[in-house]
Amino acid sequence: MQWVCYLSTVGVYGDHDGAWVDETSECRPTSERSKRRLEIEQQWLETGEKHGLPVAILRLSGIYGPGRNAFRKLLDGSQKRVIKENQVFNRIRVEDIGYATAFLAEHGFGGIFNITDDEPAPPQDVVGEAARLMGIDPPPAIAFENADLSPMARSFWGENKRVSNAKLKKRGYEFEFPNYRQSLKQLWDMKVY
Repeated sequence: MQWVCYLSTVGVYGDHDGAWVDETSECRPTSERSKRRLEIEQQWLETGEKHGLPVAILRLSGIYGPGRNAFRKLLDGSQKRVIKENQVFNRIRVEDIGYATAFLAEHGFGGIFNITDDEPAPPQDVVGEAARLMGIDPPPAIAFENADLSPMARSFWGENKRVSNAKLKKRGYEFEFPNYRQSLKQLWDMKVY
């Protein structure tokens, strides 16, 4: 069986003022890169339909895992604890991206799927949890307005939404790392940060 997969981004949803979004939600991307991703998603879906191939569009949230996480930045002193009222982000462990992709491929599932954790959370909560596990104080809070962020980082903060993974779980996928607390604890305990 042939199967096609395109790794996209939850950025295609744009800003929803912190409301929940799922695969049926209106896409209103703001950045050029997310607008382009949405166009490419549509092209892949059309190609699959034209050739009778199942195409899975995987919309990924913020990727982290071994080598790319709050522990690393806390250890090297580069971690910021930026605060923006009511801001939340979803995230996803890199391993779950691989596992979810394999699961969808094995079953030949096509369509759009959000590959994201169960718990959108303020970014400062993730930094705080990593610091707690390390037994150190978190970095000082910085108001978003005063934060020194790259233009790309600042663009991520311009979108606020809670992304649902219910469709993927309804198909039978079980996340290995469903929330940041469990995931950070595993990284810290295994010393693979």
